[in-house]
Amino acid sequence: MADQKKKYFIIDFDSTFAKVESLDELLASSLEGRSNRDEIIREIRKITDLGMEGGISFKESLVRRVGFLKANKKQLEPLIEKLKNEVSESFKRNKEFLKQQSDYIYIVSSGFKDLIIPVVTEYGIKPENVYANCFVYDSEGNIVGFDETCLLSGDNGKVKQMKELNLQGEVYVIGDGYTDYEIKAAGIAQKFYAFTENVKRNSIIEIADHITPSLDEFLYDMNMPMTISYPKNRIKVLLLENIHPEGKRIFSEEGYQVEVINQALDEDELAEAVKDVSILGIRSKTMVTKKVLENAKKLLSIGAFCIGTNQIDLTSASKRGIAVYNAPYSNTRSVVELAIGEIIILMRNIVEKSNKLHQGVWDKSAGNSFEIRGKKLGIVGYGNIGAQLSVLAEAMGMKVYYYDIVERLALGNAVKCKSLHELLSQVDVVSLHIDGRKSNTNLIGKEEFDAMKKGVIFLNLSRGSVVDIPALMENVKSGKIAGAGLDVYPHEPKSNSEEFISELRGLKNVIITPHIGGSTEEAQVNIANFVPNKIIEYINAGNTFNSVNFPNIQLPEFPNAHRLMHVHANYPGILAKINSILANNHINIVGQYLKTNETIGYVITDIDKEYNKDVIKELRDIEHTIKFRVLY
Repeated sequence: MADQKKKYFIIDFDSTFAKVESLDELLASSLEGRSNRDEIIREIRKITDLGMEGGISFKESLVRRVGFLKANKKQLEPLIEKLKNEVSESFKRNKEFLKQQSDYIYIVSSGFKDLIIPVVTEYGIKPENVYANCFVYDSEGNIVGFDETCLLSGDNGKVKQMKELNLQGEVYVIGDGYTDYEIKAAGIAQKFYAFTENVKRNSIIEIADHITPSLDEFLYDMNMPMTISYPKNRIKVLLLENIHPEGKRIFSEEGYQVEVINQALDEDELAEAVKDVSILGIRSKTMVTKKVLENAKKLLSIGAFCIGTNQIDLTSASKRGIAVYNAPYSNTRSVVELAIGEIIILMRNIVEKSNKLHQGVWDKSAGNSFEIRGKKLGIVGYGNIGAQLSVLAEAMGMKVYYYDIVERLALGNAVKCKSLHELLSQVDVVSLHIDGRKSNTNLIGKEEFDAMKKGVIFLNLSRGSVVDIPALMENVKSGKIAGAGLDVYPHEPKSNSEEFISELRGLKNVIITPHIGGSTEEAQVNIANFVPNKIIEYINAGNTFNSVNFPNIQLPEFPNAHRLMHVHANYPGILAKINSILANNHINIVGQYLKTNETIGYVITDIDKEYNKDVIKELRDIEHTIKFRVLY
């Protein structure tokens, strides 16, 4: 009677253990210098796919492909080195599993031992457990064919090979082709796992018992040890508001499931959409409220693909152990350049001149047209954007004044003002670069406009809520404000298809732009690189550097250790309880970090590889625990 406790793992090599088809790679290499090389390679890949999907018999596929081969044994060595670098990422990641289970892992491949054995043995797989075809060489080492007596060289070869092996136990097959499925169809295997990390064949996915986008997913389904605590393909990412495609690419390459919606969602829509989401990516229009977060049971992190985070309830996010990231520097230059451009356009009265010319009126006069050199620029908010605007404006000859409620070091010859009114009363241009916190609502209203000089130029490229719009309109119409540039508004459309409704439309010498301060290709690519990578560092290793609501910790990785992440309400004694549980379970700590802020405490603990799994429940059950995860 078969020993049902034994589990055997049958793994395909080409496009499964390795990212590529090794024979196709050898064929491509052997065709170097041929004038019709690309055409032949396309034909070879077509034959490969037909064989993998069951469109033609495997025997026909192999014979036809080897027929193209004009190679020598000497050409195998560089290809083998290349294949070593083409091992699938999830197999690299789970090398320990492959070594530990080496007695029960078999490579059963329609490829060739000559290429496979040197690659897989580096992962602990035994040479005697590799079953594949063999090349036939002539006396000069040229490949002249393959051993046709090998079971794997013929149709239904993997089934014949498995019958000969006669493994006594449960058999599980991981592969990407029809020949792998045939093992299950023949009743030899309990399950066939369609491996899709490298290639997705719909015809194979449809007949698989389980789709496994990575070896992690297979190990998770089998309840076996793996390097990471949770398969990446089960981590769902939702990206809203037309985030640059680079963001999706980075998350997808990490192995996450990514959904893209190119507009903002209202509160009810978002509350429904985030129920199974682990990572949420937004820009400035999406409001992540307490209600939304209450529905987001699986949410680990929020990425604001912009500078501001006032659209996110950071307090609620912290209380739920959700790390928030933004892009504080990525679009700074783009916003500054827009500000400089609008200052020049408004000072030169370009808008009115352009509008007249469109109507056929040639108004070639210098009236109300001024250089910016020598003019006084007042910057309200001297953070990243305000400070860089200060440097560029001064380089262009402007005299810079700034005001900020936070102590900021003046750059260049900029002059710090003691109060907002001191700044407003003496400058020719006012440019706002402040956040949207509640205390900044209508920061610039009737009283502030009254304090400004007549003929001032006014810019708001920060947040729509910080300016009293009726007061602004009144001062534009009266001529107190000679020109204004606005890029943000109290109410903005959710998508490009929605009409922009505002009293500002049609006002003379007013530039209105659709919140495009950071909308340059350079800025969007920078943001789409920065935010996902910070979130991935947090998910994978627990690093919180640059998080806006978590204590900032950046950690080196400890090899041969497990990393535990514990988020808790900021109460005293939590670290002592964590360490007491570990000590009582005889678990050695190899590294530990604790940092707190006013709301939460964040502990990272690296422990020895071996530990009792029951300890996880004890750590989760510590009073005031918000979130606990095993990172790896």
